[in-house]
Amino acid sequence: MGQNRDRVLEQCNPAMELGFSLAEYKTRLQVIRRHMAASNIDLLWLMAPESLYYVSGYSCEWYQAQSPKQWPATSGIAVHVDHDEFIMFDTPSERVMCRFVTCADDIRTFPIDNRRDGIGFIMDELKAEGWLGGTVGMELYSYRPNPAISARFRAAFEAAGSSVTDGSDILREVRWLKSPQEIAYLEHAARITDIGIDAAKNTIRPGVTELDVYGEIIHAMAKAGGENPAITLPVLSGPKANTGHSLASRKVIMAGEQVNIDVSGVYWRYHANAARSFYVGEPPRDVLEFHHKSSGVFDVIASILRPGLTVGELVRTARQYYDEAGIWSDAGWVGGYELGIGFPPDWVGNFVYEMTDSDSERVFEPRTCVNFESQFFSPRMAGITYYICTLLFKEEVAELPVKAPRQLVVID
Repeated sequence: MGQNRDRVLEQCNPAMELGFSLAEYKTRLQVIRRHMAASNIDLLWLMAPESLYYVSGYSCEWYQAQSPKQWPATSGIAVHVDHDEFIMFDTPSERVMCRFVTCADDIRTFPIDNRRDGIGFIMDELKAEGWLGGTVGMELYSYRPNPAISARFRAAFEAAGSSVTDGSDILREVRWLKSPQEIAYLEHAARITDIGIDAAKNTIRPGVTELDVYGEIIHAMAKAGGENPAITLPVLSGPKANTGHSLASRKVIMAGEQVNIDVSGVYWRYHANAARSFYVGEPPRDVLEFHHKSSGVFDVIASILRPGLTVGELVRTARQYYDEAGIWSDAGWVGGYELGIGFPPDWVGNFVYEMTDSDSERVFEPRTCVNFESQFFSPRMAGITYYICTLLFKEEVAELPVKAPRQLVVID
């Protein structure tokens, strides 16, 4: 090996960049191991970016997600139910990064002559530790690794005498309950969301493009200390406002058009989600009234919001409001999912409820976070009413932490 490379890989130690204390990471690992024991899982093999981050703080630019043959994604973390330290595996080129963005004490990098595919190395190391032979949980419902690489890992574990089961729910269940520090990060992310929405309001006008608005949102949130959202933020105008997941383009925004935005402020990878609708010029009365009916549900939700609220009560209250407002027959998507850690391409966590869950006894415990989406098809094909709010359940109270107006914003 070259002297320069050796010196960097072995001695370079940038200042640590961890979002949480070492004590919190240790507590997380203890909770994960308890869930593993309850699920009869001996070894948990983690590769999802959100899981790597939650366990160790690991975050990076490139997860080898789109290069499955030339550079397959094989880095990850092994957690054993009987050991209070995890093992991190990565390519040798990431050795320096692992030292300053993770809390890992045991970092093992693939041999330099086989750095593109570490499965064999990982199996040899785990076998030497005595960690193979029992039940291995893999994150089979994660996009990383892709199915082909996942199948290779499964085959390797089974060849080493282990049985393989789906362990996707372990980290998702643990992450559902947030620590006080995570709650604080979500609140900070909500303030960044407000800054992004305000930037959109100040930019939208006839003659600018959707990409102009998108750029100002991202710029304002970055200046406020926000990180890159896990989803490319949509800015949708005119007929495009009738879609939910299109992308901003070079389309010019015109007078008489509705503009929809979906924003998540991000702080230490924690996302606070909100969507809002704007109208360029004076909206038709029926469109304005319809928007008020769609967004008005959040006043009703705010009146019942509390830790311990059941999904069923939330759904029944919202559905009764929509029925009385006379708009339910025009519903698009109404429901919500868990919010927290997010990496591209997605900030969407487990779906928690939709309007068919009126009998659900599931509880929004203290220290949880979801969103509520109220999307309806408005008159004149003006666009979907695009209203999303984050619901944050703290120890004693629950709140809607994003403070931007929850109504159609008219751009004069």
